[in-house]
Amino acid sequence: MIRSRICEMLGIKYPVFQGGMAWVADASLAAAVSNAGGLGLVSSINAGTEAVRNEIRKCRELTDKPFGVNIMLQAPNAGEIAQMVVEEGVKILTTGAGSPSQYMAMWKEAGIKVIPVVASVALALKMQAAGADAVVAEGAESGGHVGELHTMPLIPQVVDALDIPVVAAGGICDGRGVAAAFMLGADAVQVGTRFLSAEECTVHQEYKDKILKATDISTIVTGKSLGHPVRSLKTPFSKNFARMESDPSVNKEDILALGTGALRKAVKEGDRNGTYMAGECAGMVKKIEPAKDIVEDLILGAEKIITGFSARM
Repeated sequence: MIRSRICEMLGIKYPVFQGGMAWVADASLAAAVSNAGGLGLVSSINAGTEAVRNEIRKCRELTDKPFGVNIMLQAPNAGEIAQMVVEEGVKILTTGAGSPSQYMAMWKEAGIKVIPVVASVALALKMQAAGADAVVAEGAESGGHVGELHTMPLIPQVVDALDIPVVAAGGICDGRGVAAAFMLGADAVQVGTRFLSAEECTVHQEYKDKILKATDISTIVTGKSLGHPVRSLKTPFSKNFARMESDPSVNKEDILALGTGALRKAVKEGDRNGTYMAGECAGMVKKIEPAKDIVEDLILGAEKIITGFSARM
């Protein structure tokens, strides 16, 4: 069975993180992944601080296994969330969209393992220096907010630069991706898009249908000119966003207004004017299945590939 120092550090059976996807990663999905032996994550972008508190408490009712919370540090209520997770006794955090340095002392005093998401070696080194227990190195193949570097060159460079464990993310959807991540030196993987098809994922059925219909060229990155590149499925909305972004006669404020609340519309309402965030591996997702089956397919698939490759040498 594939295990790593991440498993020992966090008390999980398998080195598989479920992505802390905004508006998507709720107690239902997080608990299902944790019960399956991975690390489920509850998103902090979920209708306010008290709503997130309720999801944490619900998750604790649904699983007795370790789970964590993902905090988007640019959110207006990030400070409130940072304090609330201490109050709620959360023991594992992943963070994105900024540096968690200002909260690190408080979290460490509370015995919290802090695992920031990074998109470059420079940021990974800063996070290690700030006291991070591990990092999630996320390539541009991932869904949602993305950096410039892609997974294949990013992971080994981060691994070489750090002493702490590295979790690989971006375009990982099956056992082949997990095996590749471990060959690149990662201690674990983080998977987002595949879990959109989990039975326990509560996104609107339209979102799941769009994922199942996706192909290898079904995603697009928008928002680069705004400083916030985001990968999502190609839809009339995302294509219109891209057109507006490339039109010099359209001002930035109008483009930002178009995107406000668009993810929530997709997740909760299946609205055609929503943003359906997904990674480049969306075309590999073929069916809706329990989170347990997804976790086991990731690990058993990787084991089969690694064992089979060793036998050929």
